[in-house]
Amino acid sequence: MEWTQSLKLTISYIESHLLTEMTIQEIADTVCLSPFYFQKGFRIMTGYSVGEYIRQRRLYLAALESLSGQEKVIDLAYKYGYQTPESFTKAFIRFHGVSPAQLRGNASKIKVFLPLKITVTIQGGNDMDFTVQHMDPVQVIGFEKSFSEDSSYKEIPQFWSAFSEKCTSKSNSSEVQQVIDSCMVGEFGICIDDLNDGKQFRYMIAGTYKGGPVPDGMQLYTLPAGSWAKFRCVGPMPGALQSVNTEIFKNWLPGNPDYEIAQGISVEWYSLGEMSSPDYESEIWIPVKEK
Repeated sequence: MEWTQSLKLTISYIESHLLTEMTIQEIADTVCLSPFYFQKGFRIMTGYSVGEYIRQRRLYLAALESLSGQEKVIDLAYKYGYQTPESFTKAFIRFHGVSPAQLRGNASKIKVFLPLKITVTIQGGNDMDFTVQHMDPVQVIGFEKSFSEDSSYKEIPQFWSAFSEKCTSKSNSSEVQQVIDSCMVGEFGICIDDLNDGKQFRYMIAGTYKGGPVPDGMQLYTLPAGSWAKFRCVGPMPGALQSVNTEIFKNWLPGNPDYEIAQGISVEWYSLGEMSSPDYESEIWIPVKEK
């Protein structure tokens, strides 16, 4: 199924279930994608996380009902998925800028948020600088943390900052520092969607495991054997990598005649060198299978 068609079906499914509980797994299942890649592609293509889109659509509909003044705040809160009237009112004010009571009889205060319409011009997908290679299993070692898709864009850079501080801190044990240095931990940033809850994914700052003891606080993971599409990025970070990632989801994946995503893993590879340099090289790796 084409990526753009998948998004259209997704929007339709969300709209028809706005007043019911939905999990990311259920939504992703409607288009046969892993929750990780579904959420990643949704954000890149629309500019919203799935959770943000659902919340804002519900708050817009709740505002329309508030105008008449006939619905109680507590009823609107429960109807649109909030646990308490207080949490609903806070979210309502953040989105619309006024409380439900202040909105009544004043339609001009409503922040309009209509269903998304997905229209994409597909071009240049085959001109991207990529290769498809078969890889044997690769075992990596590093530091791991779980993130939600909604907050990952903010929290993963913070995770990297904490790792950078760890690398320069004298508080590291000699064993941890030795593994960081010998295995080049920091060469890879790996997203792993295997928690099976549709809400979170694992992220590792990792390097190639060379064998030996695994220090406390570090984990092992094996990148599976198979075909991997490797997209070359040239330019200062993070802009170069982000732009190629966007091209993958907007131009390469939609309607690709040869390949589709094989499983919920993605890898960012970082070369040695100055990341702010205009000729800095990095790569995005995605497991794929032939159609």
